[in-house]
Order: sequence, then C-alpha cells, then structure tokens
Amino acid sequence: MDARDKQVLRSLRLELCAELLVEGLVIQYLYQEGILTESQLQEIRSQVTNHRKTMMLLDILPTRGPKAFETFLDSLQEFPWVRDKLEAKRNEVMLMALDDDEIPGISRDALKIPPTDQQINKLARRLGPEWECIVLSLGLTQNDIYRCKVNHSYNIQSQIVSAFILWRQRFGNKATVESLCTGLKSGEVDSSVIQQMFQ
Repeated sequence: MDARDKQVLRSLRLELCAELLVEGLVIQYLYQEGILTESQLQEIRSQVTNHRKTMMLLDILPTRGPKAFETFLDSLQEFPWVRDKLEAKRNEVMLMALDDDEIPGISRDALKIPPTDQQINKLARRLGPEWECIVLSLGLTQNDIYRCKVNHSYNIQSQIVSAFILWRQRFGNKATVESLCTGLKSGEVDSSVIQQMFQ
C-alpha cells in the first residue's frame, strides 16, 4: 500500500473505528477480491467487538499490497460517507505531499525514470533490514524476497540489489525513482539516502 494511503488510514483510524461495521459485506468483499486471506478473515471475526474488528482490519490492510486501499474504498458501498471522508483525506494528503516532494538536488525529470544499476548499488549499501518492507511496498511479494535471499544467501547487499532489479524488471516504466522514493519514505528511510543515490 502506498505510504500516503497508509497515512490516510492512520489519521482517520479512530473515526473509522467509530463509524464502520466491518462484519458483513466489507470483509466479505475484501476476501472475494483477494485482499484478505482465509486466516485473516477468521482473525477479524474472532475479535470480540465491532470496534476491535475494525482495528484488526486497519492493522492488516496496509500489509496487503498496492491494490488494498482502492479495494477497501470499493468495499464501502454501505458506508458512502466513510468512503467520501477517506477520499477527501487522501486528496488533502496528496496536495500536501506535492509541496513536500521536492528532493533537493534531484530534478523532476530524474524522478520519472527507472533507477540505474549504479544507483541501486549505492542504495543497497545504505539500507539495513528495512529493505524487505520497502520492496513489499513497491509491489514485490514475500516469495520474491525469499528467492533473493536464497540466491544470495551469504551477501545481504546482493539480496537487496537483486530485489530492486527484480522490481525494476517487473514494473518497467512504472519502476521510477519517484516510486522508489515513495517506497523509501514508507520504510522511514532518511531523504539523505535518496540524495546520495545521485552523487
């Protein structure tokens, strides 16, 4: 899930818990669309109150890939006012992010192209265990991470490089420096790491 969408869910967490009943169509729709697994569905249902069920759903959603937020919005047919609130907050966060998105020393054009091998190598030298969360937020799967680890079992830097190269191959023109920066921010990586990729 995009870092901005995670921010939207976090900022409206208490309001969503107060207004949203997840038992019923919401979680069934998310299950039908493959956002929730059978065990996650059971975990949500096992919660004692509707409040706790909603909180459990909000804990699970950010970990369920790039389509999770849009599918969650689609699931809110019975709660149009909640959906409107989420969309308004998302627009507000995106407008604020446009102001914050400028990274000193990096042109807008440089953000629109995929990172080079050299940039990926520089990045890999600066990342630690957070690299797994970052590549998951970029759209890779746990299986992809496992393969990178097995193929390079004795070299963490090589695992990181192979994961980012796999991301770039899989997403093509969408695997831009800008989306990488968004992924790094979601992993709470300092913007100086991004700047050093361009030095």
